[in-house]
Amino acid sequence: MSGRGDATGAEGRGVGAPDASPAPRRRALLQGAAALGATLGLGACAGAPPPRPAPAVLAPRNDGELAHILEGAREIRVGGKALDLDALRRFYGRRGYRPVWASREAEAQAVVETVLRAGAHGLDPEAFHAPQLRRIETFSPLRREILLTGAALSYADALAHGAVPPGRRKPFEALQPGTVDVAEALHDALWRPDPAEGIEALAPQTPTYLALRAMLLAPRRPAVGRAAAAAAAERIRSLKVNMERERWLPRRLPPERVWVNIPNQRLVFYRGGEPVFTTRVVVGEVNERNQSPEFDALIEASFFNPPWIVPRDIVEAEILPRIARDPDYLARNNMVMRPNGEVEQLPGPTAGLGYILFDMPNPFDVYLHDTPDRFVFSRGNRQMSRGCIRVENPRELAALLMRQPIEAIDEKIADGSTIRTRLPRPVPVFVTYHTAFLDDDGTIQFRPDFYARDAGLMQRLGTAEA
Repeated sequence: MSGRGDATGAEGRGVGAPDASPAPRRRALLQGAAALGATLGLGACAGAPPPRPAPAVLAPRNDGELAHILEGAREIRVGGKALDLDALRRFYGRRGYRPVWASREAEAQAVVETVLRAGAHGLDPEAFHAPQLRRIETFSPLRREILLTGAALSYADALAHGAVPPGRRKPFEALQPGTVDVAEALHDALWRPDPAEGIEALAPQTPTYLALRAMLLAPRRPAVGRAAAAAAAERIRSLKVNMERERWLPRRLPPERVWVNIPNQRLVFYRGGEPVFTTRVVVGEVNERNQSPEFDALIEASFFNPPWIVPRDIVEAEILPRIARDPDYLARNNMVMRPNGEVEQLPGPTAGLGYILFDMPNPFDVYLHDTPDRFVFSRGNRQMSRGCIRVENPRELAALLMRQPIEAIDEKIADGSTIRTRLPRPVPVFVTYHTAFLDDDGTIQFRPDFYARDAGLMQRLGTAEA
């Protein structure tokens, strides 16, 4: 069985004379799209660039103008940030490209105020066109229409999927929430008494998110002294980045799941939504190459007495140099070299994967498994693996996952044979990186950011393009 192990313990129209024909009219519309924001900060790149700026005044005479603007633009930007043109097209397409906000002044104002309060979710209102929203009354009706809808869609997307889009996340940040069509969500929100409430409902409602948000919004005493100010700023940063991480999770977590929080160095098994088992774990080393990633997978089976196929990079970097120095290295470590150059560690009491490995296919080749090095679990800092998660009590976890008594687990181990036993049904596993979280007793806990990921995420969060 391969995996990230180690040899000692595995692992966006101008107005003038009426157009005489549709073609000149369309050209004027496209020119207007390109000049939407020349003086007010809202701009679009149309299908063909106009030779001269269109007139600055732009007001819709019929719904067709909105359709031509959105269909003809390659890009619409506000304050240097691109609006989600696809979402705008989906939203207005459902409405036959009819404007929304001219007949809903109160609702429009409520949505503006909601977006400007993005800080209540640890987000920067500037990322959602706050400067333009604060002077939205100076915009022409068409500009106002596009700006408000675009800002609302951007904000809704940040609440539903995270403010840092997948394209700006790191390779190790692989958790994804369920996909929400924010255009449909905003359309549905229009039928609520308060559309802003429908937007806010896209944010997570998990206990951790609500607790972190409450702490972020709670009154704070002014920090006295440089050290206290730095500590307070660090605490606020921790709250914000971990709220973002919550936005990367499914809105409804499976009631039966395995949960590993890397900074907490613990595993929790939930059944019926309640924690029924917890155990200490060893996680990846702090050096970037061996850090444990953030991802989710399905545990499909348990391997008993698993061999370990040593990853080729480890063979080249570590095993081969050791063989060169010590010809008996393979034999002494119960290893063999296959004709294809693979190195396999055979099952046994000193095998790097221990007696149990939990098969959970994922792009990182990171697994949960046993280890023969029992002493490591008594340490406070357990960043010692090459990325895999070593479990202190794997027998108990296997019994829960397989819904068998622990005696049945022990029999499979004692048999000595390598056995792959499928679970009655696959169980989701989440490997997360929460340096602030709500524990099962309802207390907010903070943990050291030993992988130094918070600062980088905060920087991307502060510069997230809506």
